[in-house]
Order: sequence, then C-alpha cells, then structure tokens
Amino acid sequence: MPLLFSYINALMWAFVAAYAMLITTLIVAVLSENRNPLKALGWVMALLLFPVGGAVLYFVFGRSMRNVKMISRRNRRRLLNAESHRPMPKLSRQLSPENRRRIMLGYSVAEAMVYSPNSVELINDGSRMFEALFDDLRRARKYINLQFYIIANDPLGRQLGDILIERAKAGVKIRVIYDYVGSFGSHSQILFNRLRSHGIEVHSFFRIQFPEKLGRLNWRNHRKAVIIDGLIGYIGGINVAQRYVDGGSFGCWRDMAVRLTGPGVLALQHNFAIDWKFMGYDLITDEPADSYPMATRERTIDDVLVQIIASGPTNRWGNTHMLFIKAISGAKNRIYIQTPYFLPSEGLLTALQCAALSGVDVRVMLPRKSDSAVLTHASTSYVEECLLAGMKIYFYNAGMLHGKVLLVDDDFVTLGSTNFDYRSFEHNFEENIVMYSPEVNAEIARLFKKDQENCTLVKLSEWNRRQRALKAHESLCRLLSPIL
Repeated sequence: MPLLFSYINALMWAFVAAYAMLITTLIVAVLSENRNPLKALGWVMALLLFPVGGAVLYFVFGRSMRNVKMISRRNRRRLLNAESHRPMPKLSRQLSPENRRRIMLGYSVAEAMVYSPNSVELINDGSRMFEALFDDLRRARKYINLQFYIIANDPLGRQLGDILIERAKAGVKIRVIYDYVGSFGSHSQILFNRLRSHGIEVHSFFRIQFPEKLGRLNWRNHRKAVIIDGLIGYIGGINVAQRYVDGGSFGCWRDMAVRLTGPGVLALQHNFAIDWKFMGYDLITDEPADSYPMATRERTIDDVLVQIIASGPTNRWGNTHMLFIKAISGAKNRIYIQTPYFLPSEGLLTALQCAALSGVDVRVMLPRKSDSAVLTHASTSYVEECLLAGMKIYFYNAGMLHGKVLLVDDDFVTLGSTNFDYRSFEHNFEENIVMYSPEVNAEIARLFKKDQENCTLVKLSEWNRRQRALKAHESLCRLLSPIL
C-alpha cells in the first residue's frame, strides 16, 4: 500500500509539473508575440488565475495567425501574371492628396491595386441584390466563384442552389466557399451536399473539429463576394439567408452591397483565388470570359476608381483597421458611419473623437436592437464618450441595420463585410471595396440621410438617465468585446 501511495503521489507531482510547464510555455508564447501590453497582460493574468479555463480560452481565442502566408510567392506571381496585374499606376492629379495617401496605404499593406474605369450600382436592400444577382448568375457562361459567411438552407438558399445547379448542368464551373461557424446550425449541409451531387465544388474555409481544430473557432471568413465570368462582381454585407430579404423577426433588414463591372472585378477574383489556394485546392487562374450582353441596370454610376482591400488575422498590419484610421484622421468636413456593431479599437475611437473635437461632422448610425444582445450592449457602452466629444449617435428604429459603411468628406467611401469592431479588425477574414468618387459619395450620403428619417438622435442628458443596472451590463459586455 505505501508503494501505491508513493506511485500516485509521483504521478500527481508529474502532472502538476507538466501542467506548470504548459502554463509557463503559454505565458512565454504570449509575451514573445509582442502584442498590445493590455492584451498580453490580460492573457497572462487569465493563465495565472484560472489555469484550466485560461488555457482552454487561450487555445480557442488567444492564438495568433499574424504573418502566416496564405499563398506562396511562386503562386502569387503566377496569379498576378494570369490576371494581367501591373505595378501601381500613376495616380490622377484630380485625386485629393488625402485620397492619394489612402490609395498608397492600401497598396503598401494589402498590395491592393486601383482600377478604373468601373461601373457600380449601390444596393441597399437584400431583395434588390438577390434579384440582380440571380439574374446575372443565370447569364453566366464560363465560371461562378461565390463566397458568403452564411449560406442557409432556406427558401433563398434553395433558390440560389437551383440556379447554380442549372448553370452547372450547362457546363459552367462553379466554386463555393462558406464559413463553417457562420453556416453552422442552418441545415446548410443538406444544401451543400445537393450542390456537390451535381459537380459543384463546395468547401468550408475552416472546418471546426473537436478537439484538434477547436482553435480555428476564433478565425472566420466573413467575406461576401461573387465573381461571374470575371466580368461582374458583387461585394457587401449581405448573406444568403431569407432574413436578409424579408427582415425576419426584425420586419426590415437594412444592408449595403455593390454590383461592380469593369477591371475591378479582377481584384475580387484575385482575393477569391488566394482563399481557395489557402484552403489547399488548386490555384485558380481563370481568365475573364469574352464580353457578352449584360443585363441593363438602373442607378449605375460610371467611371469609378475602386480599390479592393482584403484583410484578416494573417496580415502583418491589420489592413482595414489601418485604412479606417487613415481615412478618419484625414477627414476635413464629415464622417458618416453605419455599422451593426460599434466596438472601436482605442486608436479608432481616439481618431473619431479628435475629428469631432476639431469640428468635423461625425455621425454614427447603429441599430436600436441588433441580432446580438451582447454586442448591442457592448456597442452602447461607447455612446457616452462619443457624445462628450461632440459626435452624433443615431439609433435606427425601422429594423435591423446591418450595413457597414464609412464615408469621409466628399470623395471617399468604403463598404463591404467589415464591422466596426474588434472581431472584424483582428480575427475575421474581411473584404471591402473602396470607391474614390464624388458621385458615389453623394449617393451614399443621400441614403444615409434618408435612413436618418427612421432614426432617433441620442441626447447626452437623456442618455445619462439610464438605469445603473443597464450601465453595469453594458460595461460587462464591453469587457468581453475583444473576443466577441
């Protein structure tokens, strides 16, 4: 018996030593990544105070993909050559100095070319987008590359599936990327298996498997883009789910997307090809189809200079985050923001406050109630300090506001999949279109002001009268905001 106790005791000490070594190794890993000191300190404290829970949380939410190469240099060169990319062109003298610097920033951090001339159609509701998209898909002749965060097996998803299957039978090459977490729980696999049975390539960007691939849970492909024959592209914040058309329980779902034609579609194809290769499949070098008659669209704005900015946790610089800071800090007259979730980084919040305090008209529009109660409370925790700086905060009352728009002055607009929050800037793979165009800017400003008619402007005196319990709830949700 004493020998048994000694054996058990030795095993216990061996386990404690091994676990202590694990925690020490994790702390060293956190420190060696040279993260933001507050984040690093938070993870160190979590690992020390809650060893078991802290270690699990770190494996799921704490690991970094910074500087992971999504594609080899050789394949990147092949891709660039196939797409006839050229070195950064000389920029028009008509561009403002601020926009020239924003373009150069996008090129430096994301290798994002600028393309002109392009035609864009701004679409601010799901029904219009899917009407246009389905019409364009039915005209596809060569290939369709499509990716969404959510593709639901509901009436809208099944209608999309019917169109893709019909085109596949006609010989069109079709590739689909979806996000495993985003499409989880919506019976999507039934739809995906049906598509696969007709020869359509359908793959999740990351597949979550317990326990060996649980760490992928924090990295999600949030991009929404479609490329049709290299001639037509779609990009925005709209997913494939019925609620994006009829509003679901919200009654109204307000969103933003762009239908793009012109050379800028090459950039959407370029980013899709990188995602596809990163998933382990053959490099896509599809050439655009020969020009064919396209559907005539109303409300199209021509001669638009565009830049497509892709960002994600593998990027060294935080591409979209840097672009937003640069755009906001260079504002002279106005900044309009629409976002479903407002959880700005310290740098972005400071840039917005500096702009407002220096006399720039800063307006932020949020949904009165979003599709996430936790994110709603986390977002509203920032309202008071924004109001104190002179920013205008609007709550959209007509339904769910899901659009993701940043407008600056009179000639800069970016929209896409990027929310104004930590997750989009640090953990998600995102994609935005930037449009350097006074005409696009004016139209987005018009739509923004039209949405203001369905909003309530928040007043500081009324906001401060909120219940203490609600303020405490907001503060707690804000504390969780970096991992939401």
